[in-house]
Amino acid sequence: MARMLSYSDKGSVIHSLSGTTKLLYFLIWSLASMITYDTRLLLFMFVVSLVIFRVSKVDFEDIAFVLKLILVFLCINLIAIFIFSPEEGVKIYQSRTLIVHLFGNYNLTVQQLFYEMNVALKYFTIIPIALLFILTTNPSEFASALNKIGISYKISYAVAITLRYIPDMQRDYVTVSQAQQARGIDMSRKVSLLKRIKNVAAVLIPLFFSSMDRIDTISNAMELRGFGKKNKRTWYAARKMKRLDFAVISALVILAVIAVIITFAGGSRFYNPFV
Repeated sequence: MARMLSYSDKGSVIHSLSGTTKLLYFLIWSLASMITYDTRLLLFMFVVSLVIFRVSKVDFEDIAFVLKLILVFLCINLIAIFIFSPEEGVKIYQSRTLIVHLFGNYNLTVQQLFYEMNVALKYFTIIPIALLFILTTNPSEFASALNKIGISYKISYAVAITLRYIPDMQRDYVTVSQAQQARGIDMSRKVSLLKRIKNVAAVLIPLFFSSMDRIDTISNAMELRGFGKKNKRTWYAARKMKRLDFAVISALVILAVIAVIITFAGGSRFYNPFV
């Protein structure tokens, strides 16, 4: 089983940025993507996110499984939008171009498809940056970045431990799964889906208790070392800001300002090509 969502230093320009820079980039980029419904801006941000992903040298295999899960949830979301609000695009863009009548009150319109395309674009704009942030940031450096922007070091450290624990959980899952299969519990495609779901419980229950035991061990170790006694702490993995970091942050601020101007220039967050 390939390790998913685990930090690995590929030596790229993205990896060389400080954790604070990458955190600010992720937060501002996500905020800009969530605010705007301007298709032109979203397309531009999507292309930029793909370029950044390419520069990072991260292998597609590292995110393939997670990306498939996200795409499944995206499809469910788009279908749910159409089921519960099939005329949302018509209301937003104040026009109606019928493609085909489906059944009852459900009609497929160009405006609805355009609206749902924008929703999908927002996902595609944020997802590469979010995954890159996790894959290119050392968990300890991420914790120091959180603490640097004002978040309690206790919470920051908890987040770092969570990120570090993801590869351990994957390794434990493989170990427990192989042990259970050696005992005759089949989780391959040879058995029915219902049977596989039932057999997965034989893996998840031992994995749960293994995780609880690991949490207890870490908690005891931290308590014995006096974690949380002081109001402040230093960070071994903290990285100083360099010229490249300041350049990236400056470019990001400029992009955010431009995004706000373009988004609200017409008095609405929605780019309307049907006017």
